[in-house]
Amino acid sequence: MADVSAKVVMELRARTGLGMMECKKALAEAGGDLAKAEEWLRKQGEKVAASKAGREVKEGRIGSYLHHNGKLGVLVEVQCEDDFAARNELFQDFIRKLAMHVAAASPPPVAVTREQIPAHLVEKEREIALAQLDGDPKNAKKPADIKQKIVDGKVNAFYRERVLLEQAWIHDPTQTVEQVFKGLIQKIGQNMVLRRFARLEVGGE
Repeated sequence: MADVSAKVVMELRARTGLGMMECKKALAEAGGDLAKAEEWLRKQGEKVAASKAGREVKEGRIGSYLHHNGKLGVLVEVQCEDDFAARNELFQDFIRKLAMHVAAASPPPVAVTREQIPAHLVEKEREIALAQLDGDPKNAKKPADIKQKIVDGKVNAFYRERVLLEQAWIHDPTQTVEQVFKGLIQKIGQNMVLRRFARLEVGGE
């Protein structure tokens, strides 16, 4: 294992919010490289989240955000296993920032997961992507399977823009909302579910 200085451990802890021992282990695994250590911790967070996914969530909190002009408001619901986690400062900070994210994201999310996106919206994106391909003479000779891959790529880009968990976290665009959420599960040690959100804007749909 690499010899890791306390200063570097403290820096990683400040970046991730995780414990000293976890940060020290991550840095040792990464040979003292901060970026690699963060990536290692993210992967560990995904493992922790997966291991707790089947546990019942019967508590939680609703976070809110109201823009200063009173014309934009957001509610988000995040569930956890018990009230101890719901009262945790990290949990409450996350739902507050999540509500701010939903308010600020452009374009705004339309669903928490891909599966919740209305089928007609996905079909519309496919139609637009295919029309753009067919409208360019340079694509006339492209095989059907290549065209399909291009269309699929555009639909996946649509998902990354409009699915809340797949969006870049506005507070740290190097991570997705899902990565930050799994990191929270790792820190608190409980199963959690980002259940739903509502975004209301004066004059909006």
